[in-house]
Amino acid sequence: MQATPTDEARALLRRLGADRIPHPGGTLLTHLERVRIQLALWDARPALRLAGLCHAFYGTDGFPTALLPLDRRTELASAIGPDAEAIVHFYASCDREATYPHLLEPLFRDRFTGRTYAPDRALCRDFAELTAANELDLARRDPAFRQQWGPELLALLSRFRPLLSQLAWRDTLAILHTP
Repeated sequence: MQATPTDEARALLRRLGADRIPHPGGTLLTHLERVRIQLALWDARPALRLAGLCHAFYGTDGFPTALLPLDRRTELASAIGPDAEAIVHFYASCDREATYPHLLEPLFRDRFTGRTYAPDRALCRDFAELTAANELDLARRDPAFRQQWGPELLALLSRFRPLLSQLAWRDTLAILHTP
């Protein structure tokens, strides 16, 4: 039986130590699996689900631990395909402070290069959906995180609402909205 891209991604994650890196709610691998599952529950297409499983490969603006340096992107692309890897790279490259207020325009700043540009709307939707899945996983698992960051996350995801699926928006309200 041939390994699926998901199987290959998991094997690479384990080989690079994601199952040993602490992360809120367990290990990094556990978090990544939950993000993939959340995206599947929201009916995300396979490339976005794979990106959810691998979104921390190059580190992020909020989680600097990288499993692979950027000069080894082809290793991840070989495992999950170039479309999913492009989403992972885009997500990892986000300069959050510069991008979050302007994603709908769209305006995106790459933290690796410093370049600011207007990405494709579909990529912005993927980014917003992945951001929601990632942040909502943290908010679900950690009441202190939700208390500290919940209002800010709700404001962010409210701005992203035109880019989010109905299922993602429903879960955003269920997890972050406090009457």
